[in-house]
Amino acid sequence: MSEKIKKEIYSWAVVILVVLVLRVVFVEAYVIPTSSMEKTLLVGDALLVNRFIYGIKIPVPLTGKQIPFIPGRDPSRGEIVVFKFPYENRDFVKRCIAVEGDTVELKNKVLYVNGKSWNESYAWHQDRRIFPGGNLDSSLYQQKWQQAELADIIGPYVRDNFGPVVVPSEHIFVMGDNRDNSADSRFWGPLHKKHLKGKPLFIYFSFDPGREASNLFDILKVWEWKAIRLGRIGRVA
Repeated sequence: MSEKIKKEIYSWAVVILVVLVLRVVFVEAYVIPTSSMEKTLLVGDALLVNRFIYGIKIPVPLTGKQIPFIPGRDPSRGEIVVFKFPYENRDFVKRCIAVEGDTVELKNKVLYVNGKSWNESYAWHQDRRIFPGGNLDSSLYQQKWQQAELADIIGPYVRDNFGPVVVPSEHIFVMGDNRDNSADSRFWGPLHKKHLKGKPLFIYFSFDPGREASNLFDILKVWEWKAIRLGRIGRVA
């Protein structure tokens, strides 16, 4: 093998390594597959995600623990976050509504954090029905919610009337902006911060796939796209 070819291979190897490091540590691409964040983020919005902002942690095999590698900050109330769903091997995008120690409650679709109602300009309600909520002892309610068993008892009725619950240590409470069509912390409990993957930076591409996607292949069916939404490119998420 000639020296020229060796240098060429080495150059490409360095480029590939740098790209992989940047992707793992700093940025990642993510495409919105469902309507749970409408109308803030639409199905088919492609996001560039800052993986660095919440720090980088190295998982310890077989322990469920993580070792901090690069320090970061905690998410703030109102911030959109990307995370690995605790109960499936999928990434979700939701909004951080409350942080550890906060008390969260919904009354007839109105969100209260620490007893104060939030003026949520981004929240969208498309269903006029109001579900009544459940009737459980407060301590049992908190326990079942933290164990992701509340929806098994009350079902979809947690959607519009929920809580109050206290967000436990090292966790956050997340919700989709499309409040009537979002599987979020109301249903499956608090999100541990170890599952956080990053914060969206901006929309770098957007297309209308014509429907929600159940997997990556659904998103990549270019021949079924309805439109490319040029006007959304560059928007800050």
